[in-house]
Amino acid sequence: MDEQVLRGIARWPNVPAVYGWLALDRRGQWLLQGDRIANPVVTAYIGRNYERDSEGQWFFQNGPQRVYVELAYTPFVYRTRPSEDKRLSIETHTGQPLTALCGAWIDESGALLIDSEHGVGVIHDSDLEMTLPSLVDQDGAALADDTIENAMSILQDGGPAPIWLALGSSNVRVESIRSVSVAARFRFNPRPAPASKEPGSAAAR
Repeated sequence: MDEQVLRGIARWPNVPAVYGWLALDRRGQWLLQGDRIANPVVTAYIGRNYERDSEGQWFFQNGPQRVYVELAYTPFVYRTRPSEDKRLSIETHTGQPLTALCGAWIDESGALLIDSEHGVGVIHDSDLEMTLPSLVDQDGAALADDTIENAMSILQDGGPAPIWLALGSSNVRVESIRSVSVAARFRFNPRPAPASKEPGSAAAR
């Protein structure tokens, strides 16, 4: 977190949290009461101060105040980026590079989800095609386009398929997952709400 944010927390530790104002859509865009935040300075500030609490609820720490985030799908949206060696390079929607690939899944809509040191996220829909060359067999060998297409179809239907995702030295098997089970499996709450003992949600600062 930013140093000024940490100082604000220390100075005003009991500022009421905000709920229902900030959201993250499936394309990694921050929405303030439904409107996209376009200012890059603001989005970068939110990204640097984006965390999760002990209950699996994600929030933006705005100075001393927590602004809880409603998630359209996952806590992160992953973007592919060009690299000098032409290998797959991925970063979070908050600009953090991914170095450890922990797992990969295809849901019923064909979306590709991955888990990393940052947490679970969905690959941005416009970047999915760029990941296809990194779908390989168990030994890391390239697969034919029709083999990939068939495997993706099987995974969407909930079946197993012999296909792996390679990133750097990682090579993880791609499994099937249902979108309705993602939040429970990865222990996050996409719709944060105040506990009954908390006061009503505060207005954003």
